[in-house]
Amino acid sequence: MGVEICVEGLTKSFGHQVIWQDVSLTLPAGEVSVMLGPSGTGKSVFLKTLVGLLKPERGSVKIAGRDITRLREHELYEVRKLFGVLFQDGALFGSMNLYDNIAFPLREHTRKSESEIRRIVLEKMDMVGLIGSEAKLPGEISGGMRKRAGLARALVLDPEIILFDEPDSGLDPVRVAYLNQLIVDLNAQIDATFLIVTHDIASARQVPDNIGLLFRRELVMFGPREELLTSDEPVVRQFLNGRMQGPIGMAEEKDAAQVEQELAALSGSETAQTPGSQALTPRLLPGPGITRPPRWEAIARREAELRRRKAVADA
Repeated sequence: MGVEICVEGLTKSFGHQVIWQDVSLTLPAGEVSVMLGPSGTGKSVFLKTLVGLLKPERGSVKIAGRDITRLREHELYEVRKLFGVLFQDGALFGSMNLYDNIAFPLREHTRKSESEIRRIVLEKMDMVGLIGSEAKLPGEISGGMRKRAGLARALVLDPEIILFDEPDSGLDPVRVAYLNQLIVDLNAQIDATFLIVTHDIASARQVPDNIGLLFRRELVMFGPREELLTSDEPVVRQFLNGRMQGPIGMAEEKDAAQVEQELAALSGSETAQTPGSQALTPRLLPGPGITRPPRWEAIARREAELRRRKAVADA
């Protein structure tokens, strides 16, 4: 079962450069959350702060009731055992085959026998579809397979929190679709708390329970998927629709007058919309034979109510 992560007033800087400030959100236990934002807004820095690799200037990160920003190193080491991390490139050891890469955390952090390690490694490899590839080296496999191997390694210690740093980076659309399905299936099976940093809009629309957006050194919004997908917040609409018109520019932000002019022109060229009238993309469902977590019923009711209200507003 996943654990809740409660972030309050978090601020991180490097020298005089503020990355983000006063970030507050709660990642619900067992749910999938996605963090979006233009390049350079500190999404990966946020992940590293959650796991205690970077210290914030202000604020707290409470995990299982403990504020990791105030823990001693040996205490932080114990909390980190709750985490599994999938890095952008899989971060596999090039000289080790996939089996040894995935077994590495078990050999380093547990006293399990080799027979028990083999059982766990093969179980996790089976979960990510890598059975039969145990003897292959990272350089002999595709980028998508390396991602799956990195994910299997992140799972071997049965973490309660899994962080994904741009898992779709470098993958073609078909492999991204397979990876998204794998993430949804895994969350339904192990019920851990997932946080995904990504630029992929299709993934953000289909996979998570919750979405957040970092921009201009702050958290613009964080909440249930359906709230952000139907939001009229200009930066949210621009990012989720992947268009040029809006506050985000090539150099991250634009002049306010330019933004106002662009949005006015865009409103004039689009069909008139009522607040929250954007389409709500259907969620990606767990695969056949995988039981949906109980929360999915509540989510389905929320989304059905949102569609009902939209239909009434459009009538």
